Amino acid sequence: MKKLRKAVFPVAGLGSRFLPATKASPKEMLTIVDKPLIQYAVEEAAAAGITDMIFVTGRNKRAIEDHFDKAYELESELEAKGKTALLDTIRGVLPSGCRCIYIRQAEPLGLGHAVLCSRPAVGDEPFAVLLADELIDASPSATAQLAARFAADGNAIVGVADVPLAQVSRYGIVSIAEQQADYARIAGIVEKPPASEAPSTLAVMGRYVLTPAIFDLLEGLNPGTGGEIQLTDGIAALIEREPVFAMRFAGKRYDCGSKLGYLQASVELGVQHAEIGSDFAEFLRVRCRQLT
Repeated sequence: MKKLRKAVFPVAGLGSRFLPATKASPKEMLTIVDKPLIQYAVEEAAAAGITDMIFVTGRNKRAIEDHFDKAYELESELEAKGKTALLDTIRGVLPSGCRCIYIRQAEPLGLGHAVLCSRPAVGDEPFAVLLADELIDASPSATAQLAARFAADGNAIVGVADVPLAQVSRYGIVSIAEQQADYARIAGIVEKPPASEAPSTLAVMGRYVLTPAIFDLLEGLNPGTGGEIQLTDGIAALIEREPVFAMRFAGKRYDCGSKLGYLQASVELGVQHAEIGSDFAEFLRVRCRQLT
């Protein structure tokens, strides 16, 4: 069994729910306090021992490449001014030992198609997929939890969590034989079912560890929900070929693809921030008293 050392970040989406903020800037570059969402995702992957960060990009995504590139002029200016703490921060944007690979998705044909675009960089190795707008605050990281399980048995894994029945139409939904199990083989998976047809309330949470067998299956798919190549449909085909497991990971998840989830993450991670956390918490206490 090959070691998990590659992660795919599908970042070609338009981010339309955050317009006009995302008109000229990628949604993955929206910041939670002082770090963009994509950096949280890369740090999560690196904490799982992953070294190859594969970004499937689209138009107007150059800011992501620039963020992880070396900033010679900025570093020189910080060094000249003796701002060593900021210099260390800038130099540590890309975790040590990691490298970035960028692949263009020419058309927005769906998450499954974005993952398929990564095939030349992934090759015949297992790989993780992380959706950056799903921010997960966990220790060990959510991807590290999935990676540890993968190292133990070598099966493809989908990270899941329970959601209210009214929300199942927003997610890929899995069915498992043991509904309360933290780790169980998937019997079926469906993309965004209506509540009346959902096989469960166990939703896919934007974290996957997949085997390279998924690529041939994605290549043979017809467009599904929304007229796109859905990763969910590829996984549905994969479970007919090999075991695929659902795993409830420990940690708190924020849906930063929604404005409310983004604000919730900003507040809760802001309170935890080493530099401004205590002052921000005091501000919130005063503000809450004013509101009541």
